[in-house]
Amino acid sequence: MGNGVERAKRLNYAREVWEEVGVLPAAVERLMQEGGIGRRQAYRDLRRARHLKGPMLIPDATIAFTVKLSRGLVRRLRAHAETTDRTISDIVSRAIVAQLARSGGRG
Repeated sequence: MGNGVERAKRLNYAREVWEEVGVLPAAVERLMQEGGIGRRQAYRDLRRARHLKGPMLIPDATIAFTVKLSRGLVRRLRAHAETTDRTISDIVSRAIVAQLARSGGRG
């Protein structure tokens, strides 16, 4: 599916196409032609985009960042990611943002 930036841009474009066209088969064809995606992806994007109340915010681009953690912590993190159906990156990002907010962003 691509990263969050690509997904948000694709869904925003699908939302624009839906608002302009308003007919599912025609909107699918337009997304396929102009967006360079397949039929199934076009239907999925339009299904999601039709429920958006406004444009999605485009998230910051992500980069790889390596840290060393204990084996036990990594096991717990992976188990938590699996049970919550979230990515490890999402869990860690949210935890860091929450910690920075609590500390006022001070290092």
